[in-house]
Amino acid sequence: MNLLIVTACPNGMVTSVLTSRLLEAAAHRLGWSTRVEVHDPQAIGSPLSERDIAEAELVVVVKTGPLALDRFVGKRLVQSTPAQALRDPEAFLREAQQTAEPYAGAVDAPVATAPADKPRLVAVTACPTGVAHTFMAAEALQQAAIKLGYDLKVETRGSVGARNQLDAQAIAEADAVLLATDIEVDVTPFAGKRVYRCGTGVALKQPEATLKRTLEEAAVLAGAGAPANSERKPEKTGVYKHLLTGVSYMLPMVVAGGLLIALSFVFGIEAFKEEGTLAAALMTIGGETAFKLMVPLLAGYIAYSIADRPGLAPGMIGGLLAGTLGAGFIGGIIAGFLAGFSALAVVRWVKLPASVESLKPILIIPLLASLFTGLVMIYVVGAPVAQMLAGLTTFLDNMGTSNAILLGLLLGAMMCIDLGGPVNKAAYAFSVGLLASQSYAPMAATMAAGMVPPIGMGIASLLARRKFAQSEREAGKAALVLGCCVISEGAIPFAAKDPLRVIPASIAGGALTGALSMAFGAKLLAPHGGLFVLLIPNAINHALLYLLAIVAGSLLTGVIYAVIKRSEADPLAVGAAQGGSV
Repeated sequence: MNLLIVTACPNGMVTSVLTSRLLEAAAHRLGWSTRVEVHDPQAIGSPLSERDIAEAELVVVVKTGPLALDRFVGKRLVQSTPAQALRDPEAFLREAQQTAEPYAGAVDAPVATAPADKPRLVAVTACPTGVAHTFMAAEALQQAAIKLGYDLKVETRGSVGARNQLDAQAIAEADAVLLATDIEVDVTPFAGKRVYRCGTGVALKQPEATLKRTLEEAAVLAGAGAPANSERKPEKTGVYKHLLTGVSYMLPMVVAGGLLIALSFVFGIEAFKEEGTLAAALMTIGGETAFKLMVPLLAGYIAYSIADRPGLAPGMIGGLLAGTLGAGFIGGIIAGFLAGFSALAVVRWVKLPASVESLKPILIIPLLASLFTGLVMIYVVGAPVAQMLAGLTTFLDNMGTSNAILLGLLLGAMMCIDLGGPVNKAAYAFSVGLLASQSYAPMAATMAAGMVPPIGMGIASLLARRKFAQSEREAGKAALVLGCCVISEGAIPFAAKDPLRVIPASIAGGALTGALSMAFGAKLLAPHGGLFVLLIPNAINHALLYLLAIVAGSLLTGVIYAVIKRSEADPLAVGAAQGGSV
């Protein structure tokens, strides 16, 4: 059988790639030859040639949006969604082989414009790193909308910018707006619309309930930055959300700076001290420029999250002062909140005559908020925070093996408790912040532990295959890949189904990995990248020991879960699977 696989999930590039890979693997197990085409919102990967199409005996199209299929007219073709295709890829392909019919062309009926009586929603998804939750939440919401019969358009604001951007017409026609975001996003386009807010984790785990609540509970957004819900549920986690917004915007600077410093070490650990050399130039770009901008960016976007654009300038000024005074990332966090809330206070409480009101955003707010933030940083916050940070840095650099192991154990466990949730993000933000103080060991422990849950689930699905349904085995293979990329969310399908076993097993492995990483003295200069960072010289020291820590924790998680998991075949699957044999 000569099979063509086409995947197109406009809001979930991760979903498109994984779907294509899992279907391709299933086809190979069936002895079929394959060609794959993955559609991305901005490009097409591995485009099919005319010869590929001409030789194809079967075309499988898995999509969540409109897609032109005219080139397949006359070919036996089946259309489906990721949720249906991934439930059991082999069974799906067998059924496709039997039910496929020649494609007649014309209109792509399954994705025709929704009838006017369908509820119309638009949504925005965004998470701090802009990698996993952003796209997985968008995909979950789209699948839920199909089940509920809703017309939904989702804009993803990930690490590569906004994709599938909502236009003015879509927003105007929407009955309500869903903001499934863990960071603050620009809500100006939604002024006057009914808006509902929640986190990406909620949208991912409870997509149908989230869409229903959006229609029922959304409240009118009075203007940019105004509260979205009358109940104002997110207010309880407002400080946390502002902090994550700052961390999100700071991350690219940290990654660029850390890797540039690592590249300078390729020429020798102290080669950068020789002026005029390439090593010195790399250190200037990474260490003396990018890392100096980390704290101002952190503070600036914390303030931006609180007060919108009026908070940006005073926040960055306060952040730069924190760096100058030696208060580091802790001082930057304080400066961001000082600037944000002072700018917000000026916006709300300083009343001016209408004739000079236009001076407020360009003169009054920057002047008063910057003055207040700067004076507080210089005379109140700077010195004591600098002393505290210096003490923390000294402790981290000189702590004994036992203390290092305890810190690694704590950070590792936190990374695995909620798989990308608040506790995980808190450990991550703490470790990223320490990079500005040249403390790289906690970052290594945090990143290593973040890989453990999905890799562990993948290992468990291999060790105890009989206990896992076919769909879980396929999910385990995907989890292995996601784990190598530090996407802890790859373990969510397992945790959602069996949390009382998956979470403890993950915590045990993550704690072991974190403790071993600290015990080995591993130091990581980049806050992301997973195992691929190992390919960059000097980005991680003790690379083999670091890899050993990851393998040890992942094996522990995999073995524990393989042992304690209940067999999927116990009550029902035995009778349904091959004649009752296990």
